Amino acid sequence: MEIDTGMEQEINKAAIAFSLTSALWFALATSMGMVAAGYLIAPDFMANIGWLQFGRIRPIHVNLVLFGFVTPGLLAAAFYYVPKLGRTQLFSQKLGVYNAILWNITIAIGVVTLSAGYTQGREYAELIWPVDMLIVINFALVIVNLVMTVRSRKEPILYVSIWYALAAVVLTATTYCLGNVIWKPSSGALVGIQDAILLWFYGHNIFGLLLTPLSLGVAYYVIPKVTRNPLYSHSLSLVGFWGLLVVYTHIGTHHLLQVPVPTWLKVISIVDSVAMVIPVMVFLINIWYTVKGKVGEIHADVAGKFVFAGTIFYFFVNIQGSMMALPQVQRVTHFNNWVVGHAHLGVLAFAGMTALGGMYYVLPKISGKPLYSHFLADLQYWLVLIGSGGFTVVLTIVGLIQGNAWLNGETVYRVLPAIQIYYVLRVAIGFLILSGAYIGLYNIVRTIFFNPGAKA
Repeated sequence: MEIDTGMEQEINKAAIAFSLTSALWFALATSMGMVAAGYLIAPDFMANIGWLQFGRIRPIHVNLVLFGFVTPGLLAAAFYYVPKLGRTQLFSQKLGVYNAILWNITIAIGVVTLSAGYTQGREYAELIWPVDMLIVINFALVIVNLVMTVRSRKEPILYVSIWYALAAVVLTATTYCLGNVIWKPSSGALVGIQDAILLWFYGHNIFGLLLTPLSLGVAYYVIPKVTRNPLYSHSLSLVGFWGLLVVYTHIGTHHLLQVPVPTWLKVISIVDSVAMVIPVMVFLINIWYTVKGKVGEIHADVAGKFVFAGTIFYFFVNIQGSMMALPQVQRVTHFNNWVVGHAHLGVLAFAGMTALGGMYYVLPKISGKPLYSHFLADLQYWLVLIGSGGFTVVLTIVGLIQGNAWLNGETVYRVLPAIQIYYVLRVAIGFLILSGAYIGLYNIVRTIFFNPGAKA
């Protein structure tokens, strides 16, 4: 892997800061996930410790994965490839570093407030109003830095990765304000069914308009670089970009098919959920044809392996998501562990693997040092890969058991003994992901700060 000069390190401090942010919170997020999984085996687990109860740990885990691990990891890559593709420098490294510091402060405040019981009680929108405002400010700072970088570019053509990066941060800043109802600081919510509609417009677009475009931007940059192949089709890349923005925006209501939302809105959400096959397959055809004949190069490069595995998981999460939007399928899959497995498949397996691949690709370039240990990076790859796949299989099985039992009139408590063994397996598989997170944190910290293999 090409190693850039020490000067390159000086102009990439923002990317370094966001890489460290992602690695740190990934370790803490998986730790919180293990605690939450423990409660499903032993409900009285740490029963007398209020700030570690399941109802507080679960939203901490979710928000740490979304905003602590995956988003900063993908942004770290964006802070590198946006100026590279524009043949310019990042608008302000100092702003980027301050942004990362504020980002960490925001996440830390979110963890403390949630553990203390301060919550708005809305899924994916649990954080209280002051934390919401800090998140919006963080995204605004990212927007300023990236937009001003693009404005000063020397390359006249905007490569598709830049399109995805800018769309992700601009659209998320908007949808976050809407979904968290920031104009109502006292409640952070509307009343009745309107709130549910707005919440799931935001909730699904956190994945569709933040994690997905940032992940696809990383894939479009890393895969051609690793394979040394030109992108198969720039036209297809733009078709996929606009297809994603047009189709994905309206699918959140498929979470509400069982409630009295307008029928026309349900129909749009179902149709667009199925239509998501189009932009997803356009992207996958483009990437996989770029890889054609170069699978060996992909598996010889740790960053390439992570990102390519992410594209495969993207295929499965899309097929699963399109099926889940069908009312007949939802009769079995809704409100049970099938949905939890689907979320882990999308956020951890697709976006998380892609974020790790993006960081491993840019890390030697932004630090001016070789990766501390390729062995540890490979070990993390296999731990996260097996863990993500195992999670999906186990939680899908549990969901099918629960859904079919409930559909046949069985009570909730009588189903619990049948799925206990799967919860034990879930914890065992979780240890793989937990180990991978801490190994990655060690590897990244050693690469940047304590790297005996680097030149003085």
